[in-house]
Amino acid sequence: MSDITSYENVLPIAPLKIAALEGCLDLARGVDDYLVRFRESTNQKLQGTPNFQGYHEDSYIIRSSCPRFGTGEAKGILYDSVRGVDLFIMADVLNHSLSYTVCGHRNHMSPDDHYQDLKRIISATNGKAHRINVIMPFLYEGRQHKRSQRESLDCAFALQELVDMGVSNIITFDAHDPRVCNAVPLYGFDSFNPPYQFIKGLLKAEPDLKIDKEHLMVISPDEGAMERAVYFAGVLGVDMGMFYKRRDYSVIIGGKNPIVAHEFLGDDLSGKDVIIIDDMISSGESMLDVARQIRERGAKRVFVCATFGLFTDGLDKFDEYYEQGYISHVVTTNLNYRSPELLAKPYYVEANMTKFLAAIIDCINHDVSTEHVNDPTERIQGLLERIEQAY
Repeated sequence: MSDITSYENVLPIAPLKIAALEGCLDLARGVDDYLVRFRESTNQKLQGTPNFQGYHEDSYIIRSSCPRFGTGEAKGILYDSVRGVDLFIMADVLNHSLSYTVCGHRNHMSPDDHYQDLKRIISATNGKAHRINVIMPFLYEGRQHKRSQRESLDCAFALQELVDMGVSNIITFDAHDPRVCNAVPLYGFDSFNPPYQFIKGLLKAEPDLKIDKEHLMVISPDEGAMERAVYFAGVLGVDMGMFYKRRDYSVIIGGKNPIVAHEFLGDDLSGKDVIIIDDMISSGESMLDVARQIRERGAKRVFVCATFGLFTDGLDKFDEYYEQGYISHVVTTNLNYRSPELLAKPYYVEANMTKFLAAIIDCINHDVSTEHVNDPTERIQGLLERIEQAY
């Protein structure tokens, strides 16, 4: 993934260090392992020279924590020095498995709690880091990115708050609307996408999957996912279809207008495998309804691919639809917390992003373009060629 040879004799901007919030430690450890491997064989002859001090390490993770008082208040602590380092702070704002005590009561960590801890760790650097980069795979408040009435602009405000605290780069994945970067136009904002990892994970789970126009189709479950589906279908060389959500705009339930029906636009699905692609599975209600309609239209198998699997209403409905044959696999990344229950499901497939994220960090630390890791087209085509040769 990482073009290591291109970094030979390329100076890092500063020694690399990673501070991972507790909810993101597992992902950070996987990324750290790859970074150590990437650097084992590069710039060896420069080891120990001042410009490459700290370049070859057994681990790049520093110790940090956000302990809480009995009232629920907290503080951020860094146990290792960050003076002069290129610091990458990793936070998973969706990790609801963590909890803390408030006056004897247990509270689960919310996205707001994780975001406050992120700011505490930034504050704990005390302005000593050479540069601060925030890796937030699921962009905090990314779904609240535009104003349609008298309402807050939480995501834009959070981005502005982070750069005001000294953050230089914000790295996220599949932002709900990447145009939110306009809130901080003079600072680094990168939103990466995982289509290569999707198809790699899917082919590992279903080796017999035939990728051509006669056997496969990509579906967008709504208008918002159109761009993702157009790219995915284009790079795979298959046809695309879409559903659009017909809503009742006279009613608001749960903060949104309820969906009356999903209308399909596209070619005949009979006998074809179908990939539904989107940025997230929240409750999964609309995704499952689309999957059911696709199967009822004669599709052979339905694969759901989403960057973030939130499953806010649990997994019972997914179990039911799997047993009834409406879905064959659900593919999500390991960028956010996934419950042990989900990982044990027979239909679940993981799109592993640790190597990709490590390559991104390596690029940014060397202050070189991320273009060769950000464009998955060449890697997808190479994967398809290898599969074709194998057959």
